[in-house]
Amino acid sequence: MTNRDVGAAAQRVARFYETLSAESVAGLATIYAPQARFKDPFNEVQGVAAIAGIFAHMFETVAAPRFVITTTIAQGDQAMLGWDFFLQLRGREIVIRGVTHLRFDDAGLVLLHRDYWDAAEELYERVPVLGALMRLLRRRLAAPLA
Repeated sequence: MTNRDVGAAAQRVARFYETLSAESVAGLATIYAPQARFKDPFNEVQGVAAIAGIFAHMFETVAAPRFVITTTIAQGDQAMLGWDFFLQLRGREIVIRGVTHLRFDDAGLVLLHRDYWDAAEELYERVPVLGALMRLLRRRLAAPLA
């Protein structure tokens, strides 16, 4: 694949995620290779059906989930997508910021999807009791300011 092809494939993935809905999850097979691997802080699966299951579960468990792609970088057979993930939690909108590393096959389908985001900062710190513990740990483990 050329850089232009990878850029086009990354843009196709970005558009798919920005318009992702419970109904469109079935379309994952148009952007993922059958043997694709997916990993995020909570899941590690292989195969389009398993990946679709993760997103179907997302739509069942969180309110108003949506992705906004903020950055796209493509090189060789890989791309990075920066994103903001918006969801409703107890009536409040929450934003989780992260990055996805994608690797493509020769047909421009995703072989590897790896999400990187800080579950402690972006999610756990927002839970009442757990959040207080996470903030305490962060303060204790942080390097002192000069």
